[in-house]
Amino acid sequence: MKLEVIIEKGESGYYVAEVPALPGCISQGKTVDETVINLGTLRKLIRQAGISVDGFNNL
Repeated sequence: MKLEVIIEKGESGYYVAEVPALPGCISQGKTVDETVINLGTLRKLIRQAGISVDGFNNL
């Protein structure tokens, strides 16, 4: 299962990433690359908490 990630540039100039299938799963960064890295960090935190989310572990 693949999850859609939407990345948009916010009014503050930061990029914001949202995973619509996971309510509340939002990340941000100064660049698109930083935003994607931050999503990876979020994925690691979810794993450490013992939460399993189909598709999210493949980001």
